[in-house]
Order: sequence, then C-alpha cells, then structure tokens
Amino acid sequence: MNIVHIITRLILGGAQENTLITCKGLAARGHDVSLITGPALGPEGELFEQTKNQKFKTIVIDSLRRQINPIYDIPAYRAIKKCLEEIQPDIVHTHSAKAGILGRFAAYNLSRRPKIIHSVHGLSFHQYQNFLLNRFYIAVERATAKKTDAFICVADAMTQKSLAAGIGRPEQYTTAYSAIEEEQFLTPIIEQRRKDFRKKYDIPNNAIVLVTIARLFHLKGHKFIIESANELARRFDNCIWLFVGDGILKGRLQNQIAAYNLTDKFRFTGLLPVEQMPLVLQSSDILVHCSLREGLARVLPQAMLCSKAAISFDIDGASEVVNPDTGRIVEPKNVEQLTEVCAELIADEKLRTRLGNAGREFVREKFAPEVMVDKIEQVYKGLL
Repeated sequence: MNIVHIITRLILGGAQENTLITCKGLAARGHDVSLITGPALGPEGELFEQTKNQKFKTIVIDSLRRQINPIYDIPAYRAIKKCLEEIQPDIVHTHSAKAGILGRFAAYNLSRRPKIIHSVHGLSFHQYQNFLLNRFYIAVERATAKKTDAFICVADAMTQKSLAAGIGRPEQYTTAYSAIEEEQFLTPIIEQRRKDFRKKYDIPNNAIVLVTIARLFHLKGHKFIIESANELARRFDNCIWLFVGDGILKGRLQNQIAAYNLTDKFRFTGLLPVEQMPLVLQSSDILVHCSLREGLARVLPQAMLCSKAAISFDIDGASEVVNPDTGRIVEPKNVEQLTEVCAELIADEKLRTRLGNAGREFVREKFAPEVMVDKIEQVYKGLL
C-alpha cells in the first residue's frame, strides 16, 4: 500500500513516538510510507533524528503549526494537498488535532480520494477548556469525522468519549494501544549506571525516588505532586521528587517548591533524549503521573515494563493499565488521596515490587509494536 501519515510536529511526545513506530513498522513490511510533519518548534525537543536512515520518507511543511492561525493554516492546507496529489496515496492516516483537520480535509478533496484514517491519541476538546472553545472543537471534529473512514484510538476511553460527543459511528472505531519498543525497557541496566545517574542529579543511593515524566505545562499536574510532597516530606525524610522534562511552567513550579521550603527535595533534569527513559525509570522507584488530560500516557506502560509501580490520576485511558494489581488510581485533583497512595508505596518496598512485577506482565504483550502495527494494517486492508 502507498501510505501517508500526517502529524503536526515531531516533538518529544507519545503521539509522535507512536507515529514513528507505526511508520517504521509499516515500511518494514514493504509498504511505501511517507510522513508529513511541521517543524518541531517550542521547548519540548524534537524527534527528527529518528527519521534518519529509515525506509520511510519525511516531508516537512514549515507552515504546519500547532496554534490556530489562518496565516499559517491556509498555506499548510495547500501544501499538504499538493504533497498528496503528488504521492497519490491509497491511505492517508492523520495524527493530532491540527494535522488531523487539515490533513483529512486535504485528502477528502483530492481528485483520487484515498481512504482516510485518524488516530485519536488525545481529544482536542476537554472539560478544562473555555466553553465556547470546547464547543468549537467538538463541532470541527464532528464535521471532520464525516470525511473519515476509520478511527484508531490509543484507549477504549477515547472511543467512548468521541462517540459521546457525537463524533463518528461505533463501527468506525478500533483500539490499538500505543506501541513501545519494549526491549530497552525490559533489559535491566547495570547497577553502576543507576548510581551514576543518581549521582549526576545529587540523589542519594538510598533515596526513594518519585519520578514524573511530562512537559512542564498546563494540565500536566505537577502542582498537585508538589502539594502532596509538602505533606510527604514531613513523614518521610528519604524521598526525592524527580521532574523529567521542560516547559513554560518551570519557573512557576520552582517558586511553588521554594514556597514550601522543598527545594532540596526536588530535582529537575530538563529535556532528556527518549533513549534515556529506561535509565530514568530504572533509577527511580515510583512513577507519579498527574496529568488531567491524556489519551493513555505512554510513560505508564513504560514504567511497568521497568517493573515500577505507577500512580496516576483516573483520567481517560489510565485505568486500562493502572489497577489495584499494578499501581494506584487517584481521583483527579485529589491531593489528599494522592498523598496517601504515595505514602503507602513509599513505606512498603515489597508492595512496590509486587505491583511492578505484575505490571510488567500485564502490559508487555498489549504494547508490543507488532501488535499495534498488525491492528493498524488490518484496518487499512479492511477499507481497501
């Protein structure tokens, strides 16, 4: 098949990693694959290095940007349509909100219309938005759904929320959990590397490390973790909180930490390459993920593959992997509950080990790249 994937930008992120794994997997199976993307602008880093020396072609459209702006959006639409006219694909598969809208409209208006698939990694509308903006996004998604042949969701929760908003029909939806290149997470790191990592960030070897891997951005929930740390630090003197990532809220978060007199309890790594995530997780003890908006955060199964217990707010697809046997689910924004489940895991090493080992077995098959690519390929074939 001649397949084109379109994504807004190749920053460090779950949707982007998912898309790259999909392109690699399909190209390895002999399909002709192209990836259209915009520039990786912003503080989140980029994944263009992973597109080098691959069997798929990468095309960068400079006007394809995340923010809504007709000055960029109209040229981006035209450029996408021109690329598709030249490639003449059988399948156009879009990812993320902006690329999903522009890409699907462009594909639908081709003289030779391909089959159009959209992946739902996370919804463009959510309860924390301005009401009018929320209604606008839902209206646009409904309109674009009429030009879509199939949807692929990273969690069942995404299907349920989309249908509840009147987007598409049940028979259009397939769940394909977002693949992880598992071997790097399953392979134990050398103990000296763990010690060196902790030394680099001034973390004692005997410390219990609660790690959060997320952009320092709105709705990622760092402030709730800091609030819980204010209580936990008084109860446990051997805990360190590790924030991995960068973003516009770094200064605000550091001020909040300083106001609680917790500066010596927190470490900020800044951006780290995706290749270092297994080292980060295996050098930590508990994953704490308090995002308020997420399809299904890849870091949850990644932590489990490293045999780490995971704590997550109960949003979107989190409960499809985090359960009482693999970690702890917390009511969103409930700092008291977050504090208590963290305290439970900090105090009980045997419980952390049991949850981590069970989590590894639970997710290792669900998130294998072959499983995801198989499902996506089956959707394509079913449409042609």
